[in-house]
Amino acid sequence: MLDYGQPPFARWFPGGQANLCYNAVERHLAERSGQLALIHVSTETGSERVFNYAELHAEVQRMAAIMQAQGVGKGDRVQIYMPMIPEAVFAMLACAHIGAIHSVVFSGFASLSLAWCIDDARPRLIVSADASSRGGKVVEYKPLLDEAIRLAESKPEKVLLVDRALAPMPREAGWDLDYAAERAKHMDAEVPCVWLDSTDPSYILYTSGTTGKPKGVQRDTGGYAVALAASMRSIFRAQPGETMFTASDIGWVVGHSYIVYGPLINGMATVMYEDTPIRPDVGIWWSLVEKYRINAMFTAPTAIRVLKRKDPALLKKHDLSSLNRLLLAGEQLDEPTGSWIGEAIGKPIVDNYWQTESGWPILANQGGIEEMVSKPGSPGLPSCGYRMRLVNEAGGGECAPGEKGVLMIDGPLSPGCMQTVWGDDARFVSTYWTEVGGKLCYSTFNWGIRDADGYFFILGRTDDVINVASHRLGTREIEESISSHPQVAEVAVVGVAAKLKGQMAIGFSISRKPEFVETEAGCMQLEGEVMQTVDRQLGAVARPARVFFVSALPKTRSGKLLHRAMQAVAERRTPGDLTTMEEPAALAQIQQALKV
Repeated sequence: MLDYGQPPFARWFPGGQANLCYNAVERHLAERSGQLALIHVSTETGSERVFNYAELHAEVQRMAAIMQAQGVGKGDRVQIYMPMIPEAVFAMLACAHIGAIHSVVFSGFASLSLAWCIDDARPRLIVSADASSRGGKVVEYKPLLDEAIRLAESKPEKVLLVDRALAPMPREAGWDLDYAAERAKHMDAEVPCVWLDSTDPSYILYTSGTTGKPKGVQRDTGGYAVALAASMRSIFRAQPGETMFTASDIGWVVGHSYIVYGPLINGMATVMYEDTPIRPDVGIWWSLVEKYRINAMFTAPTAIRVLKRKDPALLKKHDLSSLNRLLLAGEQLDEPTGSWIGEAIGKPIVDNYWQTESGWPILANQGGIEEMVSKPGSPGLPSCGYRMRLVNEAGGGECAPGEKGVLMIDGPLSPGCMQTVWGDDARFVSTYWTEVGGKLCYSTFNWGIRDADGYFFILGRTDDVINVASHRLGTREIEESISSHPQVAEVAVVGVAAKLKGQMAIGFSISRKPEFVETEAGCMQLEGEVMQTVDRQLGAVARPARVFFVSALPKTRSGKLLHRAMQAVAERRTPGDLTTMEEPAALAQIQQALKV
């Protein structure tokens, strides 16, 4: 089952063969050919497209034939720079079907970032589109892609383009291929499945690096399939024939694992959604639950905090009887947010914790194995395959219950986790691995504590620690405290350099009652109340120097707060690459607040 002869490199199921696309699509055709497989909804374009398993299989065959016609084969890389449309799923599955390695680059990346990914992966083919639309704004892809290819040293042989008629898309003859025209050539295609060794790579997914250079997380084939299949039953408690809605983006690991491969491997229908959770109103997600009888839903706490600022009545006007549970991950889930959404929709909330590198949850409530108590603020216990430990940073020993330490995983990593950094084994070892007590351990770069029952609580990144007058404080702990105030909808805390104390904490918050903070007196009153809350819960040492109230916080399009950009602005430094930022005006608000 496992070859761990060269730690920390784990080879799961060596000698076995597998294919992700076969397990996600072809395997179900005998019993589920007429069952819905992919449901695409775009409130941006006002369109809904549905595909049963037979129709999905036919589209994947056509996409695979297009790729093969361009010379793409086993081991070749295909870069996918796409909006949230079905063709992106076809491209991912087609790559898996013919043994190519896909590299989905988040569509919010600008030209320079995309060029770096092109040079690192060296794709033979790039699949893209004319544009996406989000929040009513069209984002043109073709100019960004053309500029990225111009900047990259490695050039793809061809570019395959899907025309959504959202933006002009000039094509270069002999280089740019029109997807509709190429698809028409292969309507009856039958492309054999290419079987891969279990340990062969399936895809590359780029994530941020501590040095600023993205890391290409390399995933295997067999171990990933096993982990996803297991997690669908043990964590998500989802059954074949049911419907799952994961509100994420295919450019992120959640989209790979639980929009595409996980639900399909489990014989489910999966919902793919293009737009924000508040258009045309905050009831849109719940209307989808009602219309498509969704059984399991998965999103990020940030999205729920956005809904928290809106009229809760809109969450309750739809029939949610089909929904069994709401799963939340992607960042720490604070207790007030989890309690609020659970009460608002009347459904169980399942927290879970994982990373791009892990590919599936590290900590979770595994109710599909046995019923477990849920503890507010805790993502749960280690998932099967993970041997967790909390390590004292100073001495390297095990932490006692309630003692803060670094969350680490004993090698080998579980099936489904990253194999290595693409093209850079040395970076994989130096970045993630250290010896603790004579064993190689993987660092999650997260602080945590564990209670007497073994439940873990995540306190934030180890590199987001504030040192205030020799007191080490996690920004996450302060954020939790501030967010517990009933008028606070969302908050971000950053550490800012201070001459006297080394660092000081500064908070940026969104009020649930914007009218209250429209005046200086209102801001000062609420800021004072927040300070008292922190004093009461964490002590005066954790009290932020200031808490500013704004109407929006800088985030990526996937909903992650841009703490480093806020910190840079507060310290009067250049915030760096902001290509994935959702609303540039949000950072301008931070700048204005600091000036005042």
